[in-house]
Amino acid sequence: MKVRGFEKITKYAAVEFSMPERKTQKSAGYDICLPEDIELLPGKLQLVPTGIKAYMQDDEYLGVHIRSSIAVKKHISLVNNQGIIDADYYNNADNEGHIMLALLNMGTEPVALAKNERVAQGIFYKYLVADGDADIDKAVRGGGFGSTKS
Repeated sequence: MKVRGFEKITKYAAVEFSMPERKTQKSAGYDICLPEDIELLPGKLQLVPTGIKAYMQDDEYLGVHIRSSIAVKKHISLVNNQGIIDADYYNNADNEGHIMLALLNMGTEPVALAKNERVAQGIFYKYLVADGDADIDKAVRGGGFGSTKS
């Protein structure tokens, strides 16, 4: 039985790129690399593909964070500071659960990000729920970025 991890989405199945991994035994985050070269234009928000999806337990989510070296050295931010990937996003019908990074180039020059560059990191978290939310199953998962419909 799969507990938690990462897989390539179908579109990137034949593309060779590094899958998320922790670099040290005590690292909390799994480094997320890019599957292709990307250029980020100054002052622009761009959705950047990762080529991956994540699976996890029902009471977990994947927090996606920008790597500090990318933020400081290249003036790039993750526009929502932390992306939250819910367990039911995996294999959704709209986009197969493809994790996209909403990146903002805060600099004045274009920034090139290379294929296999470690741009973000994912950390799996457990979460708690409030009393009385048993009827929550009525919501329907869409494709992402504000996609939950009720």
